[in-house]
Amino acid sequence: MSIVFALIPMIAWGSIGLVSGKLGGDANQQTLGMTIGAFLFSLIVFFVTMPTIDGWIVVIGLLSGLCWSVGQNGQFHGMKYLGVSVGLPLSTGMQLILNTIAGALFFGEWTQSRDYLLGITALILLVTGAYLTARQDGEQMPETENKMLDFPRGFRSLISSTIGYGAYTIIITWAGIDPLAIILPQSIGMLIGASFFALRKTKVNRAVWKNTLSGLLWGIGNVCMLITVQQIGLAVGFSLSQMGIIISTLGGIFLLGEKKTKKEFKYVVFGCLLVIFGGILLGYMKAA
Repeated sequence: MSIVFALIPMIAWGSIGLVSGKLGGDANQQTLGMTIGAFLFSLIVFFVTMPTIDGWIVVIGLLSGLCWSVGQNGQFHGMKYLGVSVGLPLSTGMQLILNTIAGALFFGEWTQSRDYLLGITALILLVTGAYLTARQDGEQMPETENKMLDFPRGFRSLISSTIGYGAYTIIITWAGIDPLAIILPQSIGMLIGASFFALRKTKVNRAVWKNTLSGLLWGIGNVCMLITVQQIGLAVGFSLSQMGIIISTLGGIFLLGEKKTKKEFKYVVFGCLLVIFGGILLGYMKAA
């Protein structure tokens, strides 16, 4: 059942870049709309489950939500500069490295040599797969919608995104708080952070409200990811949730019209296969 919960974020989060790309809006509008949607989702979950919330949960929730807003805003900017099919796989690879190291070393989730052997092998497959799905054809760079608009700015955005996202998951894992109790204060922290980024830049207009749909997707994935991390650990739980790059990469090509050369498409297919094998290995690692 833990593996099933881990695959829900894969589908939900893998679809966010596609949904926001279709809905439109700039990075600040997308971040603000997404946080509003996540806040509405957390309100529904709160009134349905009525969890106990104390001061410590509020502090951790607000802090993790603020960190998330840094991560999400940076990722949206990265996708704007690099495209969904390039920016999201790179972001995923960077997050996988940070969270796996945190789970294995800081939280002691890998205790045997077998864990390190299988875990590191799976991580290599996932990161290599993410790299291949984002790889550009250096020999043939046609004038297409997929051409990198600004790689240095996009990569800097993804670095800030990785730090923010990493802090968001690490703080929650360290605190060990009930996922259903933390999502409401967390969504408030997200909303505060997103409002800061949108201050004097974005009005709450139609583009913002349309992007609340991506927030609902994120909320579903977030609850399932937090439950999964509690059950099987940060290193494996987070890694499985990031297999959504298969959806985002192929969707960016077929749904958003991001063009690929024949060689690049071969990279994408092979990269997706490596991601699938890495996910299977992680699943076997926890089942064995």
